[in-house]
Amino acid sequence: MVDISKLQTDVLVLGGGLAGYRAAVAAREQGASVTMAYFARGASPYVIGCNAPIAHADARDSPDMFFADMVRGGYGLNDRRLVRALAHGAVEAQRELSALGVPFPVEQDRIIQRHLSGNTYPRSLFIPEGTGRIVLEHLAAHATDIGVRILTGQKVVDLLNADGEVAGALLWDRRAGTFSAACARAVVLATGGIGRIYADSTYPADVGSDSYGLALKHGAHLIDMEFVQFEPVVTVWPEACRGMEMPTAMLGDGAHLLNAQGERFMFRYNPVHGERQIEKAKMALCVQTEIDEGRGMSDDTVVFDTTVLPAERLESYKIHVRRLRNAGVDPLTTPPRVRPASHSQMGGILIDDRGWTGVPGLYAGGESAGGVHGASRLAGNGCADTLVFGALAGRGAASGLLSAPARDWDAVIAASVEAVTGHANETGQARASDIKDAVRHLMLRNAGLWRREEGLREGQEGLRDLARTAAADTLARDVDEMIEALELDHMLATARMIMDASLLRTESRGAHQRRDFPAQDDANWLKHIGFRTDHAGGFVRADAPIQ
Repeated sequence: MVDISKLQTDVLVLGGGLAGYRAAVAAREQGASVTMAYFARGASPYVIGCNAPIAHADARDSPDMFFADMVRGGYGLNDRRLVRALAHGAVEAQRELSALGVPFPVEQDRIIQRHLSGNTYPRSLFIPEGTGRIVLEHLAAHATDIGVRILTGQKVVDLLNADGEVAGALLWDRRAGTFSAACARAVVLATGGIGRIYADSTYPADVGSDSYGLALKHGAHLIDMEFVQFEPVVTVWPEACRGMEMPTAMLGDGAHLLNAQGERFMFRYNPVHGERQIEKAKMALCVQTEIDEGRGMSDDTVVFDTTVLPAERLESYKIHVRRLRNAGVDPLTTPPRVRPASHSQMGGILIDDRGWTGVPGLYAGGESAGGVHGASRLAGNGCADTLVFGALAGRGAASGLLSAPARDWDAVIAASVEAVTGHANETGQARASDIKDAVRHLMLRNAGLWRREEGLREGQEGLRDLARTAAADTLARDVDEMIEALELDHMLATARMIMDASLLRTESRGAHQRRDFPAQDDANWLKHIGFRTDHAGGFVRADAPIQ
């Protein structure tokens, strides 16, 4: 085995987004030595808003109201322990961020809050110049100040596993062309969600399906994988802004959705409130129905009418307005066109209210973890999730450190290196990137917004064919290509869980809609569909009750 440098730390945090930084700060504040390792910052810099029921916009709001909204918006499938933790933890997260100097805009000594879809009251915190980016900058500065060691440009290749305990991670530095091993007494997995597993997606390119693939490989259970949220209003035109999600907060502020006839069609689906007070899963279905039934624009979109907003209100969305104008479109006079695109995963790694996965040494937070959102996620809750459960996982890891027995680190590390080099294939005829594209188109076609048995079974067979090709014929001549083949393994495993769970759940609920089973069936399906792997690497059902 090539010589691999090693470092020791109490807590290793994998991921450089909001969940990762919150986990690192929380663990360090517990007194643990903490190392972060990540390749890039994922989707966090693009966060628009963050829910917190601080009742500055409406005195009637409270953690209890927030709890009720989440359970209703999640169609009852939420883990109540996690919902309660989020409802109360979001308030504390706002206090902590404000104490770090995060500049939430204030009016008359009260933080301004926007009204996002699915929320009874305005509770979204925001920063006009870029919520995610600025919160991330403050957390990163604080992490550095308190002594968190930060390793950037590191691809997480595998988790180090010592006799069933997760004891660190194998990292690959693409710039230097070297492996390193981060040996730890607890690991927090915060590397994001499903990534670009669908052809239409808002995920940045650096987010893959690694968190799910790694967790499954090392003994964790995954739940609710059938619930993939499609952001209802993602920009298609102008082309230069393609993939940019338009804020549902803008709809709350008065923007309209129009079909090709100029009709505000949302009032047909949501008669009292139109574009407001409807959670994202329902809105996405409404938009897609307009398109599918021929009432969309010629490019299979609807119009996101920004021109009806007062100029001052529209200009408060600085990033979106700037990007549209840079693309040659002034949203004051010309509206963008939008349609749904895959945006987030409600499911993920099964955790408890400390972020523990049930695997010794392994914790998870943010979109890597599942259970809190149920069958659909409220707008603004993605950010709240990362902040609250990142912190819970960090504290859980710091308080649950494994003992530090003498380990045969060379053998542990060699097993993870083999996970990479075992993909070597100098004569393969298929490129991993081409197979990934095939997976994306298959998933959109067979397990998109609308699903039925015939398409799902066709999707299962298609994934089996792609997996056979990947295993036998993926070209992998050097370490970078071997790692891409490993990423493909994680992608295929994640896609299979989505497809299998979607076929198993013979009902429609939230972000999972079956044409052949259009009704919600609480008698049979008020539970989590779960999976784990057996010793041979096959999938085993591991359903879980609602807690």
